[in-house]
Amino acid sequence: QVQLVESGGGLVQAGGSLRLSCTASGRSFSRDIMAWFHQAPGKEREFVAAVRWSGATYYADSVKGRFTISRDNAANTVYLQMNSLKPEDTAVYYCAADVYRGTVVVPTTVGPYDYWGQGTQVTVSS
Repeated sequence: QVQLVESGGGLVQAGGSLRLSCTASGRSFSRDIMAWFHQAPGKEREFVAAVRWSGATYYADSVKGRFTISRDNAANTVYLQMNSLKPEDTAVYYCAADVYRGTVVVPTTVGPYDYWGQGTQVTVSS
C-alpha cells in the first residue's frame, strides 16, 4: 500500500520555525516530483514548494526566501523547513507525489499529483 505520512506540524508564534517531514512507503519515490501544498479553512489547496529527483526546487512567491524544500531519496523522505512564519501561513500542509513521467514543467495545481498524505496542521499565532 502506497502511503505518504506527514509530521512536524504544530503551534508556533509568528517569526518562529517548523520543519515538516513526509515519509513515503509502498514504492520508491526517488524519481518523482515531491511537493508541499497547504489549505487554509474555506480556501482551495495551494502550491507551496516542489523538488525534483535532481534536487531542483520551486516555490510559491509567498514563501520564497522563508521556506526550503529538500529530499532524502535513500530515506524516501521530503522535508519543508519553514522559517519566519507568519499568521497567514496557518493551514493544513499536505505532501504530494507526481509519479515520474519526464514532466518538463513542475505542476503547481493539485490535479497532476498521484499520491497525497493526510495532512499536518500548522498554526502560527500573532
